[in-house]
Amino acid sequence: MRIVLCYPVESQHIARIQSVWPEAELVDAGQERIAAQLPTADIYCGHAKVPVPWDEVVAGGRLQWIQSSAAGLDHCLVPSVVDSTITVTSASGVLAKQVADQTFALLLGVLRNLPTYFRAKEAREFIRRPTRDLYGARVGIVGLGGNGRLLARLLKAFDCSVIATDWFPEQKSPFVDEILPADRVDDLLPRVDVLILAAPLTDHTRGLIDARRLRMLPAGAVVINVARGPIIVESDLVEVLNSGHLWGAGVDVTQVEPLPNDSQLWAVPNVIITPHVGGQRASRIDDMTDLFCENLRRYRAGKPLANLVDKRLGFPEPSQIYGAV
Repeated sequence: MRIVLCYPVESQHIARIQSVWPEAELVDAGQERIAAQLPTADIYCGHAKVPVPWDEVVAGGRLQWIQSSAAGLDHCLVPSVVDSTITVTSASGVLAKQVADQTFALLLGVLRNLPTYFRAKEAREFIRRPTRDLYGARVGIVGLGGNGRLLARLLKAFDCSVIATDWFPEQKSPFVDEILPADRVDDLLPRVDVLILAAPLTDHTRGLIDARRLRMLPAGAVVINVARGPIIVESDLVEVLNSGHLWGAGVDVTQVEPLPNDSQLWAVPNVIITPHVGGQRASRIDDMTDLFCENLRRYRAGKPLANLVDKRLGFPEPSQIYGAV
């Protein structure tokens, strides 16, 4: 059994993985060697950020299981993998705590008008400006996976009412007041003060939030994207923000990363931009290794894997998410 890794493991993580399967051959390929090593893998754990020969891997017939080290799966769910017998599991839930931190940093920063105060600090201006409240707000969440469910739980501490859309509306959460089917985003938008995007990037969600839908939000609404940049049509977001319809936006992800220097998004005054740091956490690699080791044990024992992905949809069911709330 050959297990190929492509996430930033240290010797301690490799030792922990090896202890679960002592007979297995472990290869720490990293980004530098993953394209060459992936075709030789029986099991692969990681997130390749460089081109890899997925069609060749599938045609080779050796790879049995992909454990993504990211919650999003657009890096590996290419058509040949989707059509294959390869099992795919995600990192849903592993990153939820840090994504929640990032979401609240962006959301509270936008609501409390911090972009204005950051500029005022540079000008040494001590002048009160309008602010908005999170307490009691109506919040809509698009995508109720591991990240979305934890966000809903935390938002309840602010006495928020929470509405969500999801592919599995029948899988209720005690922290969500109403769950609508994924195709009813238009029904959600007019009813919320804050829109949080927490869905994976799929054919369904690419370009989901365009100018028409942004204008369906009530005047003064806030948009937060901690999912994937292409879920929002970025030029439409700039246009609607500049029109004054929205109070502001916070984005941790952009359509192109790094965000180009000439992007108009940089010039919008009521936007907070962070460079896709929502997944950062001191214990991230420890947490990812915990999940992989747990799934390795299950795999060896023939038990169902955590975060098993429906490859046609591009994500796992909420009930299967590791550490689901």
